[in-house]
Amino acid sequence: MNQALSMPSKYAIVGAGLMGRLLAVALAQRGAQVDLFDQGGSDASGAAARIAAAMLAPLAESAITEDSVVRMGIHSLPRWKELISELSNPVYFQQDGTLILWHRQDSNEAERFTNHLEKNCRHNPQLMLPQKLNSAELRKLEPGVADRFIQGLYLPGEGQLDNRQLLNALLQELIILKVNCLWNTAVDPEQLRNDSQYQCVIDCRGNGAKDAWTSPGKSLRGVRGEVVRLFAPEVKLRRPTRLIHPRYPIYIAPKENDVYVVGATEIESDDLSEMSVRSAMELLSAVYTVHSGFAEARILEMATQCRPTLKNNLPEIWVQKDKGLSDLIMINGLYRHGFMISPAVLDSTLELLEVGQSNTAFELGLSITSNTSNHEASVCV
Repeated sequence: MNQALSMPSKYAIVGAGLMGRLLAVALAQRGAQVDLFDQGGSDASGAAARIAAAMLAPLAESAITEDSVVRMGIHSLPRWKELISELSNPVYFQQDGTLILWHRQDSNEAERFTNHLEKNCRHNPQLMLPQKLNSAELRKLEPGVADRFIQGLYLPGEGQLDNRQLLNALLQELIILKVNCLWNTAVDPEQLRNDSQYQCVIDCRGNGAKDAWTSPGKSLRGVRGEVVRLFAPEVKLRRPTRLIHPRYPIYIAPKENDVYVVGATEIESDDLSEMSVRSAMELLSAVYTVHSGFAEARILEMATQCRPTLKNNLPEIWVQKDKGLSDLIMINGLYRHGFMISPAVLDSTLELLEVGQSNTAFELGLSITSNTSNHEASVCV
């Protein structure tokens, strides 16, 4: 899958979260020299990608996002298999679909949700139709919840991975590929552009790039999310499960070794303080209604993070070319869909670096804006 770049190149990548690591590995695999800068340590403790469920669910997300994001998610699912297979360390990856549940009092909301998904499938034939489950079918698919729910919805083909295993595996690959990683080193991408050794500087700082996204229509903000990690050996959910609820819908993503990631909160704030009591109570109360075994679960972690989000809640690649400076590519706005769409963003960026344009971005609807000598133009929309 890897192809050598057309000429020996050297790149600077600023920000070693999910996108920064993916790009650094991909470029190094293609024979490029890469300097990777991050203001934090190698554990990615400050990255939004570390506090995530890493669900790969384009159909489920189609209920709340744009068609372009759904197309990016569809593109990215098989690419994740390829990307993980190229890593030296194993990463938990599962593609056994998503289960949607609801309590009887929320059946009207579930019907609206189902109709919305079916409409999206008619609009996009790449999506697989959701399957309605009766009590017997639900028990066969996910017996652990059959005593509390009499029906459900199954979204085939959707998946998930272990975000922390992936970040660690990418770190190991950076070491193997001899990528020059400069941890605990805060740098300004604009200053790196003055260094003639770099063909291109790539800004993957997420919320750390707020000062750079200040042009009209490009304001960057943080959207706070909160997750709980539980150790629940009495619960044996086989696949990511979402609970429809009018006040606090939740997702439960089962990882290896009886660990479950539970979340859903979405707050318009860049507050990184600890989880509120209200959020904790709502998440834990809701998860208990899904499976009684969560009552004896152990709370491993309550964590918060802010997802980098642009004005339209859509991702964007911003290319800046100025005479006498290295090119600058700024990638941001992956919002709550980072894991679901990052391979599509990766492929589009690699095409930009290789041939100066991206057919993948055009086909998927990923926005690429180009500034050349202070003139801004939309390349792909």
